[in-house]
Amino acid sequence: MSPHEQPFRFGVEMKGPFDGRTWADSARELESLGYSTLFVPDHFHSGYGPITAMATALAATTTLCVAPLVMAVDFRHPAVLAKEIATLDALFPGRVELGVGAGYNPLDYSRSGIRMDSPGVRVSRLEEYVQVLRLLFSGEEVSFAGADFQLEAIVGTPLPATPSGPPILVAGGGPRLLRLAGANADIVGVNPSTAAGRDSPETFRDAMAESIDAKVALVRSAAGARWDHLQLNAWVSFAQIADDPAATVDWLARYAGVTADDVLESPIVLVGSEAEVADRLRERRRRWGYSYTCLPQTAVHEFAPVVRELADT
Repeated sequence: MSPHEQPFRFGVEMKGPFDGRTWADSARELESLGYSTLFVPDHFHSGYGPITAMATALAATTTLCVAPLVMAVDFRHPAVLAKEIATLDALFPGRVELGVGAGYNPLDYSRSGIRMDSPGVRVSRLEEYVQVLRLLFSGEEVSFAGADFQLEAIVGTPLPATPSGPPILVAGGGPRLLRLAGANADIVGVNPSTAAGRDSPETFRDAMAESIDAKVALVRSAAGARWDHLQLNAWVSFAQIADDPAATVDWLARYAGVTADDVLESPIVLVGSEAEVADRLRERRRRWGYSYTCLPQTAVHEFAPVVRELADT
């Protein structure tokens, strides 16, 4: 059993505004439906620029949090990103989270001309990146001498409103990345490994319950005394409210070569009636500690009753 049960929170990965609505209107709608967070992706081939999109959503709302899910460390120097994120947090105190990742999509690299190093090199760079962000959020004069990043007597400005800076989210599926997240992040996304590509049967099979058991154990071991204070985030790929989701479940089971029960247990799948979905979320929090769920944009309205029932409980 997970030793901690953080209150439920729900976010939505928004790739653009809702049909017929502006971006600001869409942010206000998420807020009115009870969602905690508007997540924005960071890809060259889709979506808005994350900083501008987050700032616009913050200005249009009063309580909604925003976060990138996630910013690839190869696309921006940490001193540049730290200044932008600290500015948002200073202007909209306590409503900013910062998701960072090692980068995984080859299209981002090939289309932009940015070199895509090996996974090991990128994960090492991410580890340095998080250290640099923490230093720059401190408000103190700092120096840093790393393999990829060097700072010399710099003070990160402006000072974030949130002490020590906005919460940092690191998501991953491989052992090294999960250990890094457990030891360094405030929010940990425990996901399937994308080594085989984000959309593949192998990736889906890595999201089965036994695999998630092992991943959460890695995070818990790396977190040590920090474990009770971590939030665990689940990125849901398949979400549907339906009294009889058998067709969806059977298709996914055939696709991945697993059983229907395996599909229903996986934290990247959330299907069933409103009551069944709520029960599954409670069970996943009990078993793994997942309290922070990211839903796809297409599921926003049908999941609103579940959000109203569970948020902050």
